[in-house]
Amino acid sequence: MSIETTAIPARQPDPDKLNAFVGKMLGDLGAIATAALVIIGDKLGLYRALQKGEPLTSAELAERTGTAERYVREWLANQAASGYLEYDAATQRFSLPPEQGFMLGDEGSPLYVNGLFQLLQSMIVDEPAIAERFRTGKGFGWHEHDARLFEGCERFFRPGYNANLVNAWIPALEGVEQKLRKGAKVADVGCGLGASTIIMAQAYPNSLFHGFDYHAKSIGLARERAKAAGVGDRIVFEVASAKAIPRNDYDLISFFDCLHDMGDPVGAAQAVRRALAPDGTWMLVEPFANDRLEENLNPIGRIFYGCSTMLCTPGSLSQEVGVALGAQAGETRIRRIASDAGFTHFRRATETPFNIVYEVKL
Repeated sequence: MSIETTAIPARQPDPDKLNAFVGKMLGDLGAIATAALVIIGDKLGLYRALQKGEPLTSAELAERTGTAERYVREWLANQAASGYLEYDAATQRFSLPPEQGFMLGDEGSPLYVNGLFQLLQSMIVDEPAIAERFRTGKGFGWHEHDARLFEGCERFFRPGYNANLVNAWIPALEGVEQKLRKGAKVADVGCGLGASTIIMAQAYPNSLFHGFDYHAKSIGLARERAKAAGVGDRIVFEVASAKAIPRNDYDLISFFDCLHDMGDPVGAAQAVRRALAPDGTWMLVEPFANDRLEENLNPIGRIFYGCSTMLCTPGSLSQEVGVALGAQAGETRIRRIASDAGFTHFRRATETPFNIVYEVKL
């Protein structure tokens, strides 16, 4: 018996839609090709030299940065083609416009982006390992990633913390700033290299701080940075998981962009509940996300979903329970975690385009 098969005709693309997608894809490919050059420009001080405002030739930039002119010439051409630099054909000089400099040349800017490029570089390096997890469903721990992830993550988040943490986020929490000024006990959970902990310790000299992270190498660097910042005597950094926070009647416990990475977020929230003072506050900072997928299909969601695929979801799946919230969990799911852990007060205190700050209390 023979079975006749009918070939499925190929779907023909709409020419206008195809041309539009070709343009989009060319932009994406150009961005990928440029990413390594952004990292080089950051690492070798090329942006910092141009940030001073004087237009430079390739030879002048190479001389000021101690680099080879022929490489610098190609780098400048790519940066001008990318719209990151401006080129004056009459003088053959390149300049960094103040808007681009705000993101590429000024590490104190709240929109400084070079750390994100460094973070994304680590994701590319770890792609073979994550692709294998796609096949097996297993997790991939934070500590297993390329080492550039840890510094890149800190450099990406630190500008936002510098701009918002003391000026806007803590003041948005009921009564917390007054406690910190008077003298409070604070636990910063998932502190990484300690940027958030150090910022708070510098702003509130009467308070004592504990920073916890399960990654030992990050804790070691955090101790060094706290000492260099002059606050090492008021911060104790310890290697510990979120579920192992010691009971210490903390006035404030902070989680910065890390709850969604945890395998057992409810268990972590229960540990917070046990460790808080009766009138204490849990400051929970998460990446900005709406509850519905279609509401997150935008440029910021694109970045966060990419990071979530390569970093957050594998990290959670490598731990016990392995809930794998993902970086775009949304307020409803975060609120449910707090409620399941026994908290009765949950409020969106404030937000930025990149983060939502929740106030959680017993």
